[in-house]
Amino acid sequence: MDFIDIKNKIETYQFEGKSLFATSSFQTHSVALLHILSKIDKSIPVYFINTGFLFAETIAYKNQITKLLDLNVIDTKPMVSKNLQKDIAGNFYFTSDPDYCCFLNKTQPLENVMHQYDIWINGVRADQSDFRKNLNIEQEAKNNVLRFHPMLDWDKRKIYAYLSKYDIPHHPLDAKGYVSIGCEPCTRKIDLNEPERNGRWFGQNKTECGINTDLIK
Repeated sequence: MDFIDIKNKIETYQFEGKSLFATSSFQTHSVALLHILSKIDKSIPVYFINTGFLFAETIAYKNQITKLLDLNVIDTKPMVSKNLQKDIAGNFYFTSDPDYCCFLNKTQPLENVMHQYDIWINGVRADQSDFRKNLNIEQEAKNNVLRFHPMLDWDKRKIYAYLSKYDIPHHPLDAKGYVSIGCEPCTRKIDLNEPERNGRWFGQNKTECGINTDLIK
């Protein structure tokens, strides 16, 4: 979808009286959508899932982009404190049960947000993974929410061309080889010829946190 298509779709939702929200991980490839939303309606809330395990650079980048684009960003935080996120051996769940760790820190807080809205604007791209390439532009989600995927047909080249056109700064870890950036304990650098999701949950048989699987129909 191009800018006009996205704008028309969002304005149609709003004309129908639908309440909208967006989510963003504030990685480099997330910011094209945020820039587009800032040109359409700055009041649309953008939820940033702050797990408490993020890179300091991600928090700083989020603050930078929020100020630059004048976004309405809302932090979500886990409902379960960190001292209760440990297994019987006393280790954080990201070492022994990463799926449960993602549920506590990402999926559960966001599911609580979903009850307040009708439309969820999500920046997933089909080229990111085999799972995501099977998604649709509009997809039913839990809690009677409709997910809208305006960037689904964009690829990495188009994202970076867009950022260059509008002189939008990149995430500071991008130049260091971190292509897909999540929580610090579970993210690694990757080679340029690797799929970008390989940088997440290194050593685990896992490529999704649950937000794009458990919260979708």
